[in-house]
Amino acid sequence: MASRGQKRNEEVDELPADKRACNSLEFRPSSSNSSAQTLTSTAHEGQDADMDTSSSTSGSTRSEGDGEKELADGSCDSDNSIHDYYRNRSLSDQSKFKTVLLGLSEKVEESGQLAQLTELCELLSFCSDSSLSSPMVDSFSPLLVRLARHESNPDIMLLAIRAITYLCDVHPRSSIFIVRHDAVPVLCQRLMAIEYLDVAEQCLQALEKISREQPVACLQSGAMMAVLSYIDFFSTSVQRVALSTVVNICKKLSSESPPLFMEAVPILCNLLQYEDRQLVESVATSLIKIGEHASRSITSTHMLDDICKHGLVEHTLHLIGLNSRTTLSQPTYIGLIGLLIKLATGSTVAFRTLFELNISTIVKDMLSTYDLAHGMQSTSLVDGHQSQINEVLKLLNELLPTITAEVDNQKKTDKEAFLSKHPDILHKFGVDLLPILIQVVSSGVNLFICYGCLSVINKLVHFSSSDALHSLLQTANFSSFLAGVFARKEHHVVLLALQIVDTIMLKLPHVYLNSFIKEGVLFAIYGLLSPDKHSNIPPISDGIASRAVQRCPCFAFDTCQSSESPENRTCTLQNDTVQNLAKYIWATYFETESVNPEKGVTDILQKLRTLSTALTTLLNKSVEDATSSQQEEDIFNLLHQIISELNDIDSISTFEFLESGIIKAFVCYLPNAINLFKREYGAKYSYIAEKRFEVIGRLLLTSADPARKESPLLSIVQRLQSALSSVEGFPITSSHAYKRRNSYATIPYGHCTSYPCLKVQFVKESLETCLQDYVEDVVNVDPFVPLDEIEGYLLPRVKSRKTKNLKMESEDLKEKGGSCSHSPSDSSSSQIKRAEMLVDVLKAQEGNPNLVLSSPAETSSSPEKAVDSADTVDVQTVHDEEEEHNHFQDGGVSNMDDDHTSSNLLFYLEGQPLNRKLTLYQSILEQQTEAGHNNILSASLWSRTHKVTYRRDMTEKPSYSKHSHDEALSSFLCRRTSFFNSPYFTCIFSSEEDLGKSGPTYDILSLLKRMEGINRLRFYLMYRSRVSEFAEGGIDNFDKLILSVDEVPQNEFVNKKLTEKLEQQMRDPMAVSAGAMPAWCSQLIAWCPFLFSFEARCKYFYLVALGRLPHQAHSVSHDDVRGSSGRQQNHGSIPRKKILVHRNNILESARQMMELHARQKVLLEVVYSEEVGTGLGPTLEFYTLVCREFQSSGLGMWRDDHVPLHSRTSSEAENSGFVVAPYGLFPCPWSPSITAENSTTYSEVIRKFSLLGQIVSKALQDGRILDLPFSKAFYKIILGKELDLYDIQTFDPALGRTLLEFLALIERNKYLISHPEENVHDFDVRLRSTKIEDLCLDFTLPGYPDYALNSESQSKMVNLHNLEEYVTLMVDATVKSGISRQVEAFKLGFDQVFPIKHLRVFTEEELERLLCGEHVLWNSDELLEHIKFDHGYTISSSPIVNLLEIMLEFDLEQQRAFLQFVTGAPRLPNGGLASLNPKLTIVRKHCNKEINADLPSVMTCANYLKLPPYSSKEVMKEKLLYAITEGQGSFHLS
Repeated sequence: MASRGQKRNEEVDELPADKRACNSLEFRPSSSNSSAQTLTSTAHEGQDADMDTSSSTSGSTRSEGDGEKELADGSCDSDNSIHDYYRNRSLSDQSKFKTVLLGLSEKVEESGQLAQLTELCELLSFCSDSSLSSPMVDSFSPLLVRLARHESNPDIMLLAIRAITYLCDVHPRSSIFIVRHDAVPVLCQRLMAIEYLDVAEQCLQALEKISREQPVACLQSGAMMAVLSYIDFFSTSVQRVALSTVVNICKKLSSESPPLFMEAVPILCNLLQYEDRQLVESVATSLIKIGEHASRSITSTHMLDDICKHGLVEHTLHLIGLNSRTTLSQPTYIGLIGLLIKLATGSTVAFRTLFELNISTIVKDMLSTYDLAHGMQSTSLVDGHQSQINEVLKLLNELLPTITAEVDNQKKTDKEAFLSKHPDILHKFGVDLLPILIQVVSSGVNLFICYGCLSVINKLVHFSSSDALHSLLQTANFSSFLAGVFARKEHHVVLLALQIVDTIMLKLPHVYLNSFIKEGVLFAIYGLLSPDKHSNIPPISDGIASRAVQRCPCFAFDTCQSSESPENRTCTLQNDTVQNLAKYIWATYFETESVNPEKGVTDILQKLRTLSTALTTLLNKSVEDATSSQQEEDIFNLLHQIISELNDIDSISTFEFLESGIIKAFVCYLPNAINLFKREYGAKYSYIAEKRFEVIGRLLLTSADPARKESPLLSIVQRLQSALSSVEGFPITSSHAYKRRNSYATIPYGHCTSYPCLKVQFVKESLETCLQDYVEDVVNVDPFVPLDEIEGYLLPRVKSRKTKNLKMESEDLKEKGGSCSHSPSDSSSSQIKRAEMLVDVLKAQEGNPNLVLSSPAETSSSPEKAVDSADTVDVQTVHDEEEEHNHFQDGGVSNMDDDHTSSNLLFYLEGQPLNRKLTLYQSILEQQTEAGHNNILSASLWSRTHKVTYRRDMTEKPSYSKHSHDEALSSFLCRRTSFFNSPYFTCIFSSEEDLGKSGPTYDILSLLKRMEGINRLRFYLMYRSRVSEFAEGGIDNFDKLILSVDEVPQNEFVNKKLTEKLEQQMRDPMAVSAGAMPAWCSQLIAWCPFLFSFEARCKYFYLVALGRLPHQAHSVSHDDVRGSSGRQQNHGSIPRKKILVHRNNILESARQMMELHARQKVLLEVVYSEEVGTGLGPTLEFYTLVCREFQSSGLGMWRDDHVPLHSRTSSEAENSGFVVAPYGLFPCPWSPSITAENSTTYSEVIRKFSLLGQIVSKALQDGRILDLPFSKAFYKIILGKELDLYDIQTFDPALGRTLLEFLALIERNKYLISHPEENVHDFDVRLRSTKIEDLCLDFTLPGYPDYALNSESQSKMVNLHNLEEYVTLMVDATVKSGISRQVEAFKLGFDQVFPIKHLRVFTEEELERLLCGEHVLWNSDELLEHIKFDHGYTISSSPIVNLLEIMLEFDLEQQRAFLQFVTGAPRLPNGGLASLNPKLTIVRKHCNKEINADLPSVMTCANYLKLPPYSSKEVMKEKLLYAITEGQGSFHLS
């Protein structure tokens, strides 16, 4: 064999062009590997060119635009002229083709043939498809095939095969003629001979083209083995072409000749071990298709066994394992799991191999990544991940035999026999998978995944022996898990739970009886005995399936082939199946034990009920009795006993906790936003409420048992979370059951929608006499507009003359001062007028569903309102619980408008009042939820006609104002001093959403909110307690006032089940785009945001605030997609705007940018003046520079920059550097006496705060990282929280601690005055042995001599008697009035981009992560896992090893400089290195001089570091540090 066959050494190469112009170098006689070398050098040169051009993208974009412009300018010729040009060119080409055909047909010398072939290739490279006719191709084909057989001249062979390749490109049907003339066998023969490498490569190119149209002919000619036999001789790019041919053939496998593809399986299995991703993807796709074909074959068992003999199972498991270095696409990854399913189904060899290779360990790792779905921001990614979980569960169900009464066939017998002979394998399988399956089910997954997990668990329990089962179930609290499964109420799930109970009681009758009673399993089964306890639930739509069809869980994991389509199968579950099995289990296992669920309770449950009853009895006493010291002591002792019992983790089950009444007793004990303001209690109740919080805080925050690591607060939170997951019934609605279509909504505005409308018939209530009937029969109603807007359309059409007269009389009464109902608001009136005009115009065209007349602005699905129509509803004002409940029953739930009038119409559906806070769609879903459906099929909502009844509402709204609410709250919080008039309690007493205030779910949520508030306010509560002790003399040392209290981690308050439900709801495309999410989503996020994970709230924030999902980088499993980066996002159709800025005037450029574009939804990109760089890197650097400018000293914005500007010289102000704020930036206080009118400096400060608000908001909108070290207190301001004395120490510890000590002295002084009879001569009313008078304090703000706290500040000194006034004024100046105008300017600037209120779903720490990213040092594992090495470097390259060691040695400042240099921002996005998008990539920089002479360079838009291969680590570190410190400040070509 000649030297052309030498194997190429490079790992990755660019794919050569299929069509290129021929030249003398390319077609000269080939007796060496010059062609291969030329190709290699060309690819490398192009690669280097790409690496060294940092702005190639922008340059190419401009050139393309210019070309288009030139083309547009030169297109003044007529269409006929263009047509004539192409026709003449085609005729010329045809003439040339005929000449070449004639020349090839004649017998000429080899040199003549070579010239003719060269000309043919050049013609084919530039001709159009109209230049070649089918007869011409048919004439060329035999000639080219004959020349391809030429034995003496390899160049003739090469050019003939190249011409065949080009023919396939130019003429779509040419492959038919080529195959007819036996070209494929000739090409295969040349490949098998492989005499010349370039000829063989061209054969692969030709076969790849032919296999696209003629895969069966290629298979029958042996093309698969031909392209695979010598695949190792080719470069990676050519190997990819060969595998593309195999993929094309495998997609059309024929059953006529199975051995032809079976003999290729060993080579394909071996290729799975290669590292090139594209290569492995093609191999995997081919094997997946082969497996599908083999499983359908008559001899499937033998074929699948043969396939498994070549290591397919081993290689596949390695690829899908989490430790695989080959990253596969999601479809390929799922396809490989499907291949294992088919192998396990039809091959005993595969079945045994999977168990022997510990498949359970791999599947355990795959299932454990299920929670990663909460971090995904793309809907398609999460759906793909769920499809992966679905396939994994199919595999597990196939690995365990089907449970049947008798053996059906030999295959099942073999599986059962294998597991019987190897009980240790089955036990390990169960030990690995049972805990993770329980975890997945408990996370609130949809019905199908839950059913799949339970099916696997049922089989594990069934096939395990008694001893093995007992050992297996010890790995989890299985009884509690089963009790939670029964709470789901879906009949398919309940049936599996009953089967599991049956098996456990059969094998372990006495072991789990008490456990089932304790956890409530027995009571759940007892509830199924009565037929009215349950109803038949229809199959629901599967959100995972690609087609929206109604599927039953019975067939969701059926891998057997069936002639019946899934949607045509009927459910195997009969109406009475569940009840019959429940009766059988009860009669067999529980009646014989004399168990009475009506009376039989555990001892601990009885004890807890006694304690809760006693506590409730004490709380029901009058307020006068509640203030007695004896009752306080009794309540304290009861609470101590209850908390001690709850702190014992193993003694109380979730069922006992729920049934004990403890939750209700705690809710009654702790004040809430309703009973707190009952007027009959007055100030005494406020005193009691405050005292109760202090008591419960002291009991929960201090552990009675120091040996226990967990605090009582953590224990009760964990129990509440478990209880919430057991009882909550928030619905999940799915819109997959309908097809998106354009519809015409008559009501309320007469416009077209991209979603279906609800068919509604409006009917007047039978007893209503003042309204008339609606004239229309059935109308289309926009389902996602509030009921108020529907009323605005309907009201003028149903009002009778009598009604109008009544309205006029009521208006007369109003003018006379009487109370009456008001008319609709002006906005409603305008909506009515607009609706009337639109409907009148379109009345004749209502029958046309495809008519599009209204503008997008007239629809109700704008991005701001798209997520949840309930989100725009004001939070309900606090009022009495009983009155609220009765008002709801009367149908009077309504929004509280400013005029305090009731709505004019009330709506009812099937006799139930519709909630006016919701849309019509949400109201219907809410009624279905109340009917007991947790998973709701929305298909029937669109097909049926909904009968809505209306009547007048003559009730009057109670006049509760926000002002009176605040006054009541202040009255409650003020007791000892004004310092306890704190906003801290307002977070606990925030308005409570209408979530069904009488059920256990509401009680749990209410108590969880108070527990979370106590956790956040632990310092506040404990300090109050310590101050009380100090005042009474119990503490005599100021240092003992501060008590360290461990906090409960915030993730303990996250409910995984509710988080998963919210994630599922946000995946629904209709819910996202049209606002169809149920109301509980917005209500719970507003009231209890801590229940949801940070990732879920981020997604919700983007939906609500920006009307879109962020496409951010978070690598999940083996999908090479990106998740939450916060840096560069795929913004879809959002327009981009390039802004020219000047480095020497950054703030002015930022101001102009915001003035022009703050209110526009455009993605801003920065171009620096006199620099060529553009894109992500310069933009990130711009935001970093702006942040740096805002921290300049002399601006008068920040507290640590408090030197008055008038005392600075211009040079001092210029050279003073930047503000140093070790505890974060906080606004500098400005006296209220200074205004923008009398101070230009203050006016500039206000403008800068407004600009800062715009910058922060725009950075959040565009996903940019900021480098602004705000203090925690300033983040609280952004979140709309009010600051108080206790916040001062977070940004000024010295001042805050001093004020707190002053507060303790004030309380001690008050105690001495109120207890003159006690012996208090030992009490010291001095600050650390110093009298207050000796401190020589005046009434000016410390550090700000120009800030007078009051008008007498010049002469008035601070003493013990006016110390309280002094502290009050200090707090007001520091965190209230002194900064209020700056804060207001910041918020106004922020609101110009999007409303700042949307940030309130985050905590201060989370908002910092969202805005500023991560600020932590990386470790070696992160560097190895999340950095890519390419273009000359591998992970084992010596320069890479040196670089990683250097990066680990960086301190924080060096790391910031490195990130600034490479990415443009000094901080990592939220998620760290894993979230960088694009991934941080290190490539080799080719040096023109000596390797130690060049500096590293970067492409910030791609996060590319181009690193020369330095001779030593020391040289590399020196060059790198120099580059990252000196190489910033401009963007040029590198």
